[in-house]
Formats: sequence, structure tokens, C-alpha cells
Amino acid sequence: MADRMDQPGLNDLRREIDGVDRELLRLLVRRSEIARKVGELKAVLDAPVWRPEREAQVILGLQNENEALGSALPASAIAAVWTEVMSACRALERRLRVAFLGPAGTFSESALRRHFGDSVDAIACPSIDEVFRATQAGAADFGIVPVENSTEGAVSRTLDLYQQTPLSICGEVAIAVQQNLMTRSGQMEGVTQIVGHAQSLAQCVNWLNAHYPGLPRVAVASNAEGARLAALEDQTAAIAGEPAARAYGLGLVAAAIQDDPSNQTRFQVIGRHACGRSGNDQTSLILSVPDRAGAVHRLIEPLARHGVSMKRFESRPARGSAWEYMFHIDLVGHQEDAPVAAAIAELREQATVCRIIGSYPRGR
Repeated sequence: MADRMDQPGLNDLRREIDGVDRELLRLLVRRSEIARKVGELKAVLDAPVWRPEREAQVILGLQNENEALGSALPASAIAAVWTEVMSACRALERRLRVAFLGPAGTFSESALRRHFGDSVDAIACPSIDEVFRATQAGAADFGIVPVENSTEGAVSRTLDLYQQTPLSICGEVAIAVQQNLMTRSGQMEGVTQIVGHAQSLAQCVNWLNAHYPGLPRVAVASNAEGARLAALEDQTAAIAGEPAARAYGLGLVAAAIQDDPSNQTRFQVIGRHACGRSGNDQTSLILSVPDRAGAVHRLIEPLARHGVSMKRFESRPARGSAWEYMFHIDLVGHQEDAPVAAAIAELREQATVCRIIGSYPRGR
């Protein structure tokens, strides 16, 4: 086998790869030097370290160029590589502090790493409320919160907190969610309860009904918290992702137990930063309308007339007002795009409340 692996042709290709790697390193060093100068200039101008619209433009442009070159590399690989490159270079200016629903090993942390890369300081928070509070108070530069699951729908607590916060949405990312059943031993002998986040328990309800119908299911603050408890208690099994299993030294009883194999969760980045146009944007609004016949129809009619697509429409009870509702709407486009701006101007005339909670690059 060794002789076959050392064929002259293979060695030639290895030397070629080594040369390309060295050239890539030289270019990365050059990029980092430029990034450091950008950071110095930003400090003088008091400009933000992270420009989500700029990074989105860079990645989309490279993905398009990759496709034009006929490359076999998938667009997701281009995004992953350049996210880490930009993360490392950004950290030369200043490491961002990003709050997430902890502890370590949650899907929120996976979303954070996917969106910001590894060169950030991740701040674990015990609740979604605390992610908002830490970001608003300045303990974190940004936060990342779950907003919607493809199986279970909207994350109600996040939507409710959007009604109360001055923070803006700065970006979004969707990740595949694989739920796994895990225990200290990797076996179910002696287990008396299954714990997990309420959303995750709901995403696995059919599988749990089929395999462990008699075991109580207990909702906890996060899947990683459930994994932490399972690491302490032989009688507890947890539903969580593989990062949580690794973080807490748990054995997998069963993998991919979610009822929907294509299960995904969408996360949004929150912060005090208003995003400019990236060319592939989304705008989120909170609206309320007078309680009269046809009010909702009149509210959304301007969208069709101006050719603005609506991606999401959710209702939530208005805070402090019984039987009144706030509508959470996602529109395709940036609030500065002419059709979107015209539609929002008409929405303001129809709505009793019309608040833009962010225009930001669409998830990649």
C-alpha cells in the first residue's frame, strides 16, 4: 500500500498542492495585514467592526465567481471557508462578543459559529431573555436567537421580546437540526425521564411515542442544559445535538430521531447596528391594525401592488392588551429599496403600529 501511495505522479500532485497552500498562506497574510489597517482606520472613524451587509456581499460574490469558474466546490463550502477567513481577520481589529442561548453545545452556539466563525468570544446565556438583555446592555456586541423551526413554527418568546426591545435584526442563518437521544452510558437501562428543550421534544414526539411512550418528558431551558443534567444523572436521558454529547461526554442511544428528516431552525442576529443594502436582503416589521372588518386585508394589499413578496406572517398577543394582536411580517428586500419603501409608507397609513425591526442580509 505504501509503495502505491508514493507513486511519482501522486508525489508530483502533492508538491503542487503544497505550493498552492504556501501561496494561499501568503495571500491570507496579506489579507490580514490589510484587515489590520482597515481596523486602524475604523477606530479613527468610530466605524463598526462588523458590517454584515459587506460580508454578505463578499461571500455572495465569491459564490457567483466560483460557479462561473465551473468549480466542483459547493457554494456552502465557499461560505464556510470565507466566513472563517473573515472571522480571523476581523478579530485582528477586535474580537466580537456574541451572546447565545447556552450552555455550550446548543444549536444556538452552532448557529453562532456558522454565522460569525470561530474567532469571536461566545457568551452563554441561560435564556433567550438574557441574550436580549446582554446585547441591549452592551455586555455583548450581538446576540443570536432562534426565531422559527421548520417543524414547530415560530419561537414565541423571541417574537414577544421583539415587541419590547430597541435592538435591530442584523442577519439570519438557518441550520439543519439533528436531534439525538443520549445518556451517560449510551444505554436506556434505568432511565426514568427524557429531558430537552420544549421545541426539541415536540420535534421528536412521534419517535418518542413509538419507542419510549411510558417515559415522562421534561422541558428544560435548552438542549445543552438537558445534556448537562444527563451527564450528572444516570436516570436522565437528553435530547440534543452531537456538540452537546461531545461537550458533556454522553453516549448516543439513537441518532437523528427528529420526526422531519429535513428539520431546520432559523436564527436571527440582534444588535444595535442598522444594516445597509447587500443586494439580497429581508426586512422584518411589527404591525398592528384597528379592530375592524377588512383591516388586515387593507394592511397587506400595498405589498402586492408594489410587487413586494411576503415571506412570513405571524400573529402574537400584544403585550399588556387582552385580545389585541401584533403581526410579525418578513418582506423580501431592504427598506431602502424603492418598492419596499413605498409599500411601508402605505402600511404606516393603515396600521396603528408599524415598526421596522431590521433590514438585513438574507440567510446563506
